[in-house]
Amino acid sequence: MSITPAKFPELIHAIATSINEHADAITELDQAIGDGDHVFNLQRGIEALQSHSAEIAGLDWTAAWQKIGMTVMAAIGGASGSLYATLFISLNKNSKDKPADLATFAEAFQLGIEAVKQRGKADVGEKTMLDVLVPVANALKQDVTEGKPLTDILDHICQVAEAGVESTREMLATKGRASFLGERSKGHIDAGAKTAQLMIAAIAEVLK
Repeated sequence: MSITPAKFPELIHAIATSINEHADAITELDQAIGDGDHVFNLQRGIEALQSHSAEIAGLDWTAAWQKIGMTVMAAIGGASGSLYATLFISLNKNSKDKPADLATFAEAFQLGIEAVKQRGKADVGEKTMLDVLVPVANALKQDVTEGKPLTDILDHICQVAEAGVESTREMLATKGRASFLGERSKGHIDAGAKTAQLMIAAIAEVLK
């Protein structure tokens, strides 16, 4: 199955719909242990991508990743903008001159998440979006390597993403504003992890 950037407008619309539907709940999560502006910043980036969706749809994936990364960098405030921009720019770097297939994406995505870890100086277990993105990247790479059908892969990474979100509930935050709360950061799901999970689920639903 070949998925081209022509699918991008549909994908970004699905992401926008999901984030908008859950905006109030995400804000409540963020206000409990963060600045409360995560979903607003993310929506601003999504709107910027929607305004460029036709242009992105006409590119090949390598150029599309770069365009997405630069758009996100300019539009999203806070740490999320820098981290998601790092991911997409890394996808561009690690997919150049390679087949535009799922194996290439799985490898590039895993390398992109490593770049995000380095950029944010964070890792799994610190109550961030990496608690979703790292296990998803690992599951995707393993499933693709094993040659599983796309539908099975999508179902699996959605399950992994949901487990990653829930895992943040009892974690002690060590990054960002939440880290100032110490033990009080426990008992709350991380907003960045939740939005990462919602976006993955929205993409998977379109691709299925």
